[in-house]
Amino acid sequence: MNLLHPGARVVDAATGAVLLRSDVDAAAAAFERLPPGVVFALTPTEVGAVARYLGALAARRPVALLDPDLDRGVLLALAERFEPVQITGITAAPPDGYRAVADTWIRDAPAVEPHPELALLLTTSGSTGNPKLVRLSRSAVLTNAVAIGESLGITGDDVAPTTLPLFYTYGLSVLNSHLLRGATVVLERSGILQRDFWTAVGTHGITSLAAVPYQYEMLRRLRFDPAAHPSLRTLTQAGGRLRPELVQDFAQRMAAVDGRLFVMYGQTEATARMTVLPPDRIQDKLGSAGLPIPGGYLSIADGEVVYTGMNVMMGYAESAADLARGDDLGGVLRTGDLGHLDDEGFLFLAGRLKRIGKVFGVRVNLDDVERSLAAHGAVAAVAGDDKLHVFVEGADAELTRSVRKELAVFLGTHFSGLDVRGVDALPLLPTGKIDYRSLEALR
Repeated sequence: MNLLHPGARVVDAATGAVLLRSDVDAAAAAFERLPPGVVFALTPTEVGAVARYLGALAARRPVALLDPDLDRGVLLALAERFEPVQITGITAAPPDGYRAVADTWIRDAPAVEPHPELALLLTTSGSTGNPKLVRLSRSAVLTNAVAIGESLGITGDDVAPTTLPLFYTYGLSVLNSHLLRGATVVLERSGILQRDFWTAVGTHGITSLAAVPYQYEMLRRLRFDPAAHPSLRTLTQAGGRLRPELVQDFAQRMAAVDGRLFVMYGQTEATARMTVLPPDRIQDKLGSAGLPIPGGYLSIADGEVVYTGMNVMMGYAESAADLARGDDLGGVLRTGDLGHLDDEGFLFLAGRLKRIGKVFGVRVNLDDVERSLAAHGAVAAVAGDDKLHVFVEGADAELTRSVRKELAVFLGTHFSGLDVRGVDALPLLPTGKIDYRSLEALR
């Protein structure tokens, strides 16, 4: 599979390095020489990592994109479970069963031969717990990139920066959709709070910017004014629900300079995007996640949002044996989200069926959070809008501050995404279980 349009460009904002077709060809050739098996690729926002990703796709080598700062213990546990034939982008000493070759680890024993349609593996549970891998086919990756490009009207004149990690489905979808349409992707690592980022916006003529809810909160604090950035005329939002007042705020800011804001909804299990809210419908559909992307279909079953489309995953993988499995879902995804469709087919989301939250766009298992804090007594965690709320029974101000810091370290996130409070007693249901709905009312 080739996502690299002849006119597409990838340039590193800090170093000026440019992706060459020969880089991708060399990576593909290296993957073709390996025995069967999936590859784990630690994926920083660098030209070499992009070349490896595109080379894996071109060589039909299934690749799992992973956080380059992943804890060694977590990486070793994943390697033990999934038995990759190679792990790239690592210079540390390998564990037993692997040997070091340049910046890779090569497996000594034969690996499981993956299903021939498997192209991409992404993790689902953020930095906590025992993450499953989402198995995505070549057709899922390609059709979703095509649909996003069509929905957003991406052209060869567009220039997009990497505001999100490439191992995160939203960040990767920006890369895929722009490269497929012949656009330019600027690899930028400093982040939207840094002056270097906005210098790159001007230097490279950035035309669009993708962000999650927390980043929009930061942009508002920065008093973002699109008039100060004449080339930047498209904003996109996904990675969690953005408060309607912020949707309206940024839509108005962009409209004032003839720009656009696209609100989107997606999941890793659907490769990336499932719906898009057209900019001209934001005012009369405020709060909606939009309409299905081209080729997609939405329905509601017992209050749960169900998505049907070619971009739906093949299924999860929890062990090496699962990598050989075919398509378990047949293009139908029960999202785990509650919602309804209005009379025009616009989706409105109402919450989650299961106990998964998001902090700055990263999934967090609430049960894992509670388990990690169990030493502090009775603890309950509930999800907010891109924020986590934790209630600790009998905790005073000093303890809540301590728990907040501890949890920030556990999740590898900033403490501003965490709300920790003490309560006299956690509310209980008649069964003796925690009454989470009552706690949600306290958010």
